[in-house]
Amino acid sequence: MYRIYDEEQNSLSKPEQGDSNMKKLLTLSIAAVAVVVTGFVQPAAAETLRVGMECTYAPFNFRNADGDLDGYDVDVARAVGGLIGADLEFVCQKWDGMIPALLANKFDIVVASMSITDKRLEKMDFSDTYRISVGRLVGKKNAGWKLFDSADKPIPANFKGLKVGLERATTYSDWFENELPGAEVVLYDSNEALYLDLVNGRTDMIMTNPMKAHLRFLSKEDGAGFEFVSPQVDERKYFGIGVGIGLRQGNDALKARMNKALKTLTDDGWLESYALKYFPFAIH
Repeated sequence: MYRIYDEEQNSLSKPEQGDSNMKKLLTLSIAAVAVVVTGFVQPAAAETLRVGMECTYAPFNFRNADGDLDGYDVDVARAVGGLIGADLEFVCQKWDGMIPALLANKFDIVVASMSITDKRLEKMDFSDTYRISVGRLVGKKNAGWKLFDSADKPIPANFKGLKVGLERATTYSDWFENELPGAEVVLYDSNEALYLDLVNGRTDMIMTNPMKAHLRFLSKEDGAGFEFVSPQVDERKYFGIGVGIGLRQGNDALKARMNKALKTLTDDGWLESYALKYFPFAIH
């Protein structure tokens, strides 16, 4: 059973039902078979794990046309839950409050495309990775900017006079704060607002996840006049080793079970199949 609790609406949704969820039920069936094949043992009474995510970060975690949660993160969470024998209760939480909410025990794990970084590891723990974590700048086509040198390092002087849109409390904002402290940055509370202000000319460029930028913006009509204006930025100091499932420190047994499940999903090709539902390429 999956339940969705929305922090903003302060309401608990009904369990998912109906033909529109056949794809999700199929995923569950696959996970159940994997339990038998790979030797995972489900307890007689399944535990319930509360899963924190934004619920607005398409295509990773978002509500579809039927109001149900969908996306790559959601597929991964459901598959891991099935493999370890846990029911899931999804909790929708704004991004900048995600880690404080986890530490305050508002949910048990975070499956929200959260990068594993040294800074975050000081406060919390992570599973093994389930996708890569990088950033890239998006701006107008043929703008003529030379923002990076031949070694793919930023040229601070060339950012002068340019407004850069970033989502608050992200690896992208950390990177700019430390690597380009003189840049003019505009912070946003949501990823969608980044694209809106970029199109309206309130910012010159944004930094975001290139996979999301391709699917949500550059491949769409409103993104026709824009392109990537930087190389891929993936410095481990800021972007970590990839994206993992976040949890509070000290939950080593749960972490080990999730790692075993993620290994199965990787080895058997399920992470790749989930990615190809949303992207034209693998992201692990």
